[in-house]
Amino acid sequence: MTSLTDSLKECKAIRFGDFTLASGKKSSYYIDIKKAIGTPRILKQIALEISEKIKLYSVEADYIGCVALGGVPIAVALSLEMDLPLIIIRKEAKEYGTKGQIVGDFTRNSRVLMVEDVATTGGSVLKAIELLRNEGLVVKHVIVVVDREEGAHSVLLKAGVELIPLVKVSELLME
Repeated sequence: MTSLTDSLKECKAIRFGDFTLASGKKSSYYIDIKKAIGTPRILKQIALEISEKIKLYSVEADYIGCVALGGVPIAVALSLEMDLPLIIIRKEAKEYGTKGQIVGDFTRNSRVLMVEDVATTGGSVLKAIELLRNEGLVVKHVIVVVDREEGAHSVLLKAGVELIPLVKVSELLME
């Protein structure tokens, strides 16, 4: 089987140039996981590798959670793979309907495994975790497809959350 690193390179999920990241940081490369999640074989590979990490790290979860939009396909694939319900966190509450920021029904004191496409500083997933914790949910783990190794690990650790990467950017940047 092809390694995930090779699969990400194969679908050209890493691009070089001048980019501004969601964190506002400038970067000479961009990890475009949407290239990978648009390829069914690679999306399935990601879900399988996350399920293996869940077993390896003894992660207990009642729900799969993600931040819209990048994490949604990954979370859906994992939800189907693990047969666990899904919780999606919007970046902002909507102005109509229920005006909720959390999509999905849940039970207080339940455990949520967060999945992310790319982690840089950890800021967006940390906001989502705080929102879930304020609703009485327990979040102790985030599994990310690619860790850019720019601080997310330590930021999340300070919040009592373990970041588990499938691939580190240093592995992707190796020839």
